[in-house]
Amino acid sequence: MRYGTACGRNRSEDRKGFTVRLSVPVILIALLTILRPLAGAGEGTAEERLFEANRAYRDGRFQDAMQGYESLASEGRAGGHVFYNLGNAYFRLGRLGKAILNYERARLLIPRDADLDFNLGQARARVVDMAPESGTFVDSAFFWVDSLSLREAFLGFAVLNVIFWGLLLIRLSVRSEWSYYAVLLVLVFWLLAGISFGLKWYRVSWDHRAVVLEREVPVRAGPEEGDTVLFNLHEGTVVVRERNEGSWSLISLGDQRRGWLPTRSVEGIKGGY
Repeated sequence: MRYGTACGRNRSEDRKGFTVRLSVPVILIALLTILRPLAGAGEGTAEERLFEANRAYRDGRFQDAMQGYESLASEGRAGGHVFYNLGNAYFRLGRLGKAILNYERARLLIPRDADLDFNLGQARARVVDMAPESGTFVDSAFFWVDSLSLREAFLGFAVLNVIFWGLLLIRLSVRSEWSYYAVLLVLVFWLLAGISFGLKWYRVSWDHRAVVLEREVPVRAGPEEGDTVLFNLHEGTVVVRERNEGSWSLISLGDQRRGWLPTRSVEGIKGGY
């Protein structure tokens, strides 16, 4: 920087300006230096709370464990195993609805976990109302999609996408038989991966399932207390929530049972991750 009369400022003013401009990055560096340990401390606090929740569960203090896992989930720090542990804590506390709710949330993130599948099966066996299993041709044709998380489906498609276009570029420059069959083979897997990812994304994005949390709740013909009771649902039942109207939700259980219940009596599965 030059200091002179041509700049329109005297030397002392230039130095003052230089000092101000210099102090800005210095202040930023200082703030980053201070905030970085604080950020690390926040992460450590989350790890400590997870450790304490795990220890509480091992010691049989299931209420404390549940509160610890819930605090992590409410902050968006819960992965599949935290939801799984939270479901275990609720199951031990006798809260079947909350247990199944968190098992289902964990299943979206860790769908092939054997312990999760076993515990979810044990919890489902205690549910009074069970919807009949229903599937479509697409579900049968792409049976492996349920065993993948959305992240895994995306990564698989992304990797095959890179491989396919890379081989295609090679094919354009190397006209050989092996490159032709390689591109053809990868194309098949690329299309399957793309359809699988699209199907998984659709299922997760349009997942309107909810779990009944009350011991027993009447399902009515309309969204008012005075409407006719059509049937009762019990804790842990997984329903499809079609829409909300005020403090009421229209739900369905299979193709035959459909009606209104208070929104507070159910909680959506997708809302927790």
